[in-house]
Amino acid sequence: MKKLVIAGLGAAALALSLPAADTLATVNGHKVTKADVQEVMNAMGARTTYDSLPVDVKKKVLDQVIEQRLLQEKAIKSGIEKDKEYKEALEKLKKKLALDVWMKKELDRIKVTDAEAKKAYEEHKNAFQRPESVHARHILVKTEAEAKAIIAELNKTPKSKLKAKFEELAKSKSTGPSASRGGDLGTFGRKQMVKPFSDAAFALKAGEYTKKPVKTQFGYHVIYVEEKMPAQTIPFSEVKERIKQNLKMEKFKTKMQKLAQDLKAKAKIKYNK
Repeated sequence: MKKLVIAGLGAAALALSLPAADTLATVNGHKVTKADVQEVMNAMGARTTYDSLPVDVKKKVLDQVIEQRLLQEKAIKSGIEKDKEYKEALEKLKKKLALDVWMKKELDRIKVTDAEAKKAYEEHKNAFQRPESVHARHILVKTEAEAKAIIAELNKTPKSKLKAKFEELAKSKSTGPSASRGGDLGTFGRKQMVKPFSDAAFALKAGEYTKKPVKTQFGYHVIYVEEKMPAQTIPFSEVKERIKQNLKMEKFKTKMQKLAQDLKAKAKIKYNK
């Protein structure tokens, strides 16, 4: 069976739910629903939903699920369920499934309070530091003369229209990949850009632009800073759920390790040489 085309959509398994009644096809009288397709996608590690796929990819995925369904029917009709190897594999699968479902239920039973999360936050505040950052735009050109001409245009632009003018010039003159976004580079920290660029960007205040071209190995830049954010501690409200999830997993791991040791102490175990 060839690999599904969705194999590249993600590596982590994700439980994505869809309405079970959405029938996409009928194979020998049996329905193939969105939920069926999503189940296969999840098993392949997809981190998206069937509905979010492009139309042509939807067709390929559905066709491959149908092929898989037909091969499954062929396998069952062959009498494979009576085969010794099949029965042994099924028993192993049952045991694994029993463990997986049981462990999920045990995990669901573990609770972490807001107070516990707050305590962990206070004890590890150094881990929740957000470094100084800026939200900036840039115009990248090949020559210093081009950059100086752009700066000259910006110098003539009223402050109230500066951002709009910068975006306009970025779209029409920048050779960088951000040109279509008006030169928008998003928010970044000092170490995320090459040093000459970072030094120039972080030296500006919000609403300012570089009055001299900034040279890097990529060419000459004119930089405009939209917003400047100082270093700060991330608020508890932003990380509370992440902390609770981490604490829950820690509790679960400790519980399973203790339970395994207790069971091992009571079990009759004989090691072969």
